[in-house]
Amino acid sequence: MRGAKSAKWVAGAAVIALAATACGGGDSSDEGKKNSGQPAGYVSIDVGEPQKPLMPADTNESNGSYVIQSLFTQLLDFDDKGEIVLTNAESVETEDSKTWTVKLKAGWKFHNGEAVTAQSYIDAWNWYANVENKQQNAFWFSDIKGYEDVHPEKGAPKSKEMSGLKAVDDTTFTIELTDKVPYFNYKLGYATFAPLPKVFYDDPKAFGQKPIGNGPYTFEKWTHKKLIQVKAWPEYQGPNKAANKGIQFKNYSTVEAAYQDVISGNLDMIRQVGPRDLPKYKTDLGDGAIDQPYAAIQTLVPAFYSKSFKDIDPKVLQGLSMAIDRDTITKTVLNGTRIPATSFTPPQVKGNQTLEADILKYNPAKAKELIKAGGGVPENKFTIQYNADGGHKEWVTAVCESIRNATGVDCVGDAKPDFPTDLEARDNNEVKGFYRGGWVADYPVNVNFLKELYHSKAESNNGRFNDKEIDALMAKGDKADSLEESVAAYQEVEKALVEKMPAIPLWYYAINGGHGKNVDNVKVDFHGDLELTGVTVK
Repeated sequence: MRGAKSAKWVAGAAVIALAATACGGGDSSDEGKKNSGQPAGYVSIDVGEPQKPLMPADTNESNGSYVIQSLFTQLLDFDDKGEIVLTNAESVETEDSKTWTVKLKAGWKFHNGEAVTAQSYIDAWNWYANVENKQQNAFWFSDIKGYEDVHPEKGAPKSKEMSGLKAVDDTTFTIELTDKVPYFNYKLGYATFAPLPKVFYDDPKAFGQKPIGNGPYTFEKWTHKKLIQVKAWPEYQGPNKAANKGIQFKNYSTVEAAYQDVISGNLDMIRQVGPRDLPKYKTDLGDGAIDQPYAAIQTLVPAFYSKSFKDIDPKVLQGLSMAIDRDTITKTVLNGTRIPATSFTPPQVKGNQTLEADILKYNPAKAKELIKAGGGVPENKFTIQYNADGGHKEWVTAVCESIRNATGVDCVGDAKPDFPTDLEARDNNEVKGFYRGGWVADYPVNVNFLKELYHSKAESNNGRFNDKEIDALMAKGDKADSLEESVAAYQEVEKALVEKMPAIPLWYYAINGGHGKNVDNVKVDFHGDLELTGVTVK
C-alpha cells in the first residue's frame, strides 16, 4: 500500500539540532476547532483526504485505506505478528496452491441489510479486474484464471467474468488460478478483495462518495478536504467489532497542526508526529505516546521516464545510494526513530534478509566513482518529489545535502501540497526525478514489497521500472511448490535488484504517534495502522 504513513524528518546535523528544539509544538492552529462537533462516544484521528473515491480496489494509499478498512471487511486479516486471522471467511483452503476453496461465515450482511454471499465476492472481483473500470488495484487479481479475458493488455475485454471464479453455493466459492501461487491466501488479506453489495453496480461513481460496506462502521458523511465520519454498526459479526460509537477522520494541512490539536484536546489520535515535535512528544503525551516498529520501508524511487533517469546506468543509482548517510540522518534528523534499511523489505515480513551489499553503506569516495563510471546524472542535478503535508521536507533536505556534499551532484526537494496531489503526479507520469516511496505491508510476505512494486505490470510500479529478467525470476517464485520455496525464490529476486536498482532503500518505519487523554486502548496493527475499532472513550 502506498504512502507508508506520514513519516517525518530534517537536514544536516547543525540544522537538525535547531529544528528539533525550536518551537516544539509547531503551528498553533484552529483546524481542529473548525472540525469540532465530535459526537459523544466518537473518536478522532488525523487522516487526510483520500486520493480516490471510496472503493476498495481503487484505494492503495494510507488515507483512503484507513476509511476503507472501517467500512469493509474482506475474507481474512492479520494479527500484530502478521499471522492470518479469518474474518468474513470460515476457511480458505487448497491442496495444490492452484485451486482454492473459500467458505464464508453465514449470516453476514452489508449495511443495507443485503446478505454477503459468495456471489458478492465473485461479482466484485470481476468488476475490479475489468480493464474498463480502471481500478488502480486490478493487477492484484491477475493470478486468477481468465484475468486476461477481462483485462487484456490491449483492446476491449472478451468477457465480464474471470473463468476461475465459481460459486458452489451461497457461502462457498472456488478460485482457480492460472498457475499455482503458494502465498495467494495471504493476498486475500488486502482490503482490495472486499465484497460489494448489488446497489454498487447501479451507480459506482455515486457509491464511491457514499459507500455501503460490510465492515465494523457505516458511512455517515464526507466533507471533502475536512473530514469523513463513520458510525459503529451494531450488527457487525467480525472479530473487530467497534468498542466506540464512531470515528471522525480529520484532515490537516500539516502534522504540526494535528499534533497541537492532540495536545489541546481537539483531536484524539495522531498517526505520526512531525520532526519538530519528535524530541518532546513522549514527554507531552506520557502514556499516550506510541513508539513501535512496523512492516514498512522508505525508499527513493526513480521515474525511469524522466529526463533525469531515462536510460540511466544502475551504477549511477548505486552511487547515489552510497552517498546517503543513513546512520546520521536517522539518528539526528529522525531523532533515532528509524532504522537504516539493509534490504528492500522490512524485518517483519517472511523472507526479509540482510543484503550483503555495499550500496546501502555510506561511502562518498565509492559513490563518486560509481556515478562517474555510469556516465553521471544528466545536468548533474535531480529532484525528490514529496508531499508537503506529511512532514517530509526535513529529511528530503538532509538526503539532498548528504548527496551534494558527497558527490557534488545537486539535489532539491519538489514539494506537492498534499498526498493526493503527490500520488496523481506519480500516476500521470509527471515525476521529474525521484519520488518519496513509502510502502506498508498489505500482507506479511516479501513478495508484497517486490512484485507489487517492481514487476513491470504492477499497478504501484510508478517509477515504470521494466526488466524482463526480474519479471522472469518473479514468475519462478510464483510457481514454487510451497510458501517457503516461493519466499526463497523472491529472496533471489531481491538480490538481483541490487544490480538493477529500481529504487534506493532508505530506512524502516516505526510509528511515532500517540493519543490524548480522552481515549484509551490505542494499539498498533501489523500494517502500522492504529486499531481504531478497539479504541475506547474515557
